[in-house]
Parts: sequence; C-alpha cells; structure tokens
Amino acid sequence: MPLPTPTRRKADQEMLFKGVTCALIGLVILLAPYIARSDSVREMMGQAAVVGWFALVLGLAFVVQWAVRRARQRKDAGRP
Repeated sequence: MPLPTPTRRKADQEMLFKGVTCALIGLVILLAPYIARSDSVREMMGQAAVVGWFALVLGLAFVVQWAVRRARQRKDAGRP
C-alpha cells in the first residue's frame, strides 16, 4: 500500500475533527438538562436525549474509524 498522500491525510484529519465535534455536541446535549437553570430549557434538552446519544455514538464511530486507519497506515509503513 502506498504512503498516505496529502489528500488522504487531510481526509483523515477531517474525520477526526468531525468525530470529536459530534461527540462533544452529543455530550453537551446529554449533560444540558443537569446544568440548565431554567425549567423550560431543562425540559427541552431532556427531550433531545435521543439526538444526544446519536451524536455521541456517531462521533465515537468517526474517531474509531480514524484510529483504525491510522493504525493500518503505521502497520503498512513498517513493512519493507
């Protein structure tokens, strides 16, 4: 397998960025009901728990995919 090209490296960086961003959004949505001071905001964010879990799982999937690609690149780079 050839070495990663700058385009491939950029795509991997974007995947990591998307994963971290999605995971953070999911965490914010899931933690918001516990932090919010207003009852209406607490209720609204409590109803968005499914969206928060989806964003968190999607973000973690992106990060895992990035890690697998990175490990595969390192393994292939070590071969003669």
